Amino acid sequence: MSEHAKKDTNSVEKPENLWINLLCNLVIPAVILIQLSKPDRLGPVWALVIGVSLPLGYGIYDLITRRKWNFFSILGLVSILLTGGLGLLGISPFWFAVKEAAIPLTFGLAVLGSLYTPFPLVRTFLYNEKMIDVARVDTELDQRSQHDIFDRLLLTSTYLLAGAFFLSAVLNFVLARVIIHSPGGTPEFAAELGKMLSLSWPVIVIPVTVVMVVALWRLISGIKRLTGLELEEILRTPPEKNKR
Repeated sequence: MSEHAKKDTNSVEKPENLWINLLCNLVIPAVILIQLSKPDRLGPVWALVIGVSLPLGYGIYDLITRRKWNFFSILGLVSILLTGGLGLLGISPFWFAVKEAAIPLTFGLAVLGSLYTPFPLVRTFLYNEKMIDVARVDTELDQRSQHDIFDRLLLTSTYLLAGAFFLSAVLNFVLARVIIHSPGGTPEFAAELGKMLSLSWPVIVIPVTVVMVVALWRLISGIKRLTGLELEEILRTPPEKNKR
């Protein structure tokens, strides 16, 4: 194997462990906030500090090890810090709900705003070289003179992607308003925050994921139609592991 090939193989990004992600960012913090926020246990302040510190620590570790320091990752960490900070400051439930909606809203606006830059974010989320054989698709589009139509397809995918973030903003706001009724810094607030975390997966993550899957499906279907390539020719084939 050539040195270049070895370098490419060794530089393959390590995939994130979904179960560890869920445990550190959702399950364990929710249990801590619900079960340990009572005054006779950790209390609301320490339960909130520990509950927020776990996903914060995991996020920093993951960003460093996988080298994914980007705008969206930083915003996610800022969101966690705001959750802890605002909770300790005793913010009202309404403004906490506004904060919950602000981060995904910012994501959606960033996706739309990136259309006016040389680097539209739809290429980061959907049309990227880790998932799609971009070079092969671009070659077929050039040969068939279909780039103009493909650009319109990417525009539609951008609107769907931004729509997923806007949907998340609305669901975050509604969920926070329905569940969070107590001011920050109280045992009731910590318990309510834990309940909100536990419900965020079925109420927020699943619907948003469905919208993103639809956007990806429409993009791949459009690529198949414009290039004549089959699905296995469009998707990036993961490199084989070195055999010793």
